[in-house]
Amino acid sequence: MAREAESKSDPLIWFEELYKSSEGNEEMIPWSNGEPNHLLVEWLEGKPPQGRALVVGCGLGEDAAYLSKLGWKVTAFDISPTAIRWASETYGSLDIEWRVEDLLKLPMEWQHRWDLVVEVHILQAIPEEVRVVAAPVLPSLLAPGGRLVSVGRVNNSGVEITGPPWPLNREFISSIGGDLENTSFDLPTESINGEEIQRYISSWKN
Repeated sequence: MAREAESKSDPLIWFEELYKSSEGNEEMIPWSNGEPNHLLVEWLEGKPPQGRALVVGCGLGEDAAYLSKLGWKVTAFDISPTAIRWASETYGSLDIEWRVEDLLKLPMEWQHRWDLVVEVHILQAIPEEVRVVAAPVLPSLLAPGGRLVSVGRVNNSGVEITGPPWPLNREFISSIGGDLENTSFDLPTESINGEEIQRYISSWKN
């Protein structure tokens, strides 16, 4: 679906196509396991909720739900209307604002508004020509003192990979925060189905 979408005028349409075609079967969504991302969970330890959090490309809402349960006032958006409807039904008991939005066309009032912005596996899931435009949007969303956290895979090979996902090189990862202060950068390695996968979790402060 992703490769077909790249040849069209909308290279991100495949997200909606995938969620819609899954017909409510979570097993059809390869990046969803019903749990919040464990690297994000670890990063949040010892950090008390301090205001408004924005979850970028929230998918089925696991990270948004976790933040809400911690006490953050959460807004979560995705480009897929089906994903947003699915997430809002799954976590209907939580006080989360669910929105259908495009990272490249966010409301102007979201600028400099958020105390925490969370991006998990989104930048690595979009083609480079979209990614280089999308990444600089993230720092602009932070309020003074706000924090940005990004999670994804690392490409250490130097070889272009046919994705998605498209693991990110360290130079690009470092650029995500723009002029913000980088406050942490970790490179954990995980074994998945016998394959060693290196991930990153990096955070910045405004």
